[in-house]
Amino acid sequence: MYRDLADEQLVELAISEDPDAFGEIVRRWERKIFALCFGMLTREDEARDAAQETFIAAYRNIGRFRGEAKVSSWLHRIAVNQCLTVKRRHKTRSEEYLDDEAGEGDRIFVAPARLSPGNKAEQAERLNVVRQAVSALPVDLRQVVVMKEFEEMTFQEISETLEIPLSTVKSRLYTALKQLRLRLERSPVEVV
Repeated sequence: MYRDLADEQLVELAISEDPDAFGEIVRRWERKIFALCFGMLTREDEARDAAQETFIAAYRNIGRFRGEAKVSSWLHRIAVNQCLTVKRRHKTRSEEYLDDEAGEGDRIFVAPARLSPGNKAEQAERLNVVRQAVSALPVDLRQVVVMKEFEEMTFQEISETLEIPLSTVKSRLYTALKQLRLRLERSPVEVV
């Protein structure tokens, strides 16, 4: 029943107290929202929590959705805010997470299964270097890279989601890619 409806129609049904309609919104967007959170936070447990908080906040505020932006942009904006809140909390507590550094690289980037064990090891090392380089970017640059390169959002969608001018999105992406290139050029591992 819900699969043929547009996101905006599902929101209307959810506002009229149809919980299954909101469940369909969650089903459609949970993977992308998790991927965005993981790209920004780099820890699976934190990303899972931020994604869950995103949908809780969306559900609580569904009546305030006015349709001025797409549902996807609205959800992405809530997710970005959740991730920024997590980052602020960590900053105020001065917590550093250094555990499990080695095994996280393959969670973001997946190597093709056809690679030999030697190629897989090289690929894993390259992916870890790229992951570390992306993680080292300032949050405002990292979120644009994640949204554009991994979420495949358009510049306009990123602009609407982050509520910043289109020119700022392009400038941040250019700056982020330039910083990534410099970091990767200095890496002892060749990233092709």
